Amino acid sequence: MPSRPDRRAPWLRLANAGFELAAAIGGFALLGWWVDRQRGSQPWGVLIGALLGLVGGLYNLIKASLRAAHEAEQEEKDRE
Repeated sequence: MPSRPDRRAPWLRLANAGFELAAAIGGFALLGWWVDRQRGSQPWGVLIGALLGLVGGLYNLIKASLRAAHEAEQEEKDRE
């Protein structure tokens, strides 16, 4: 059986994806806050930044969840 580069527990990978979601939202909102301070465009920078972070973070979360489900199916088939 070929070795996988990521052998962490599935729950740990999904928890990491949750932290990535929170970090993406927070990071983009912080960037939007900085843009607001520079341009005086409150609250649009924060709102747009948080929305972009949400979309990007959810994309990564869904991708990680689908990958984990696929790996679980493969492990189940290997056991049979």
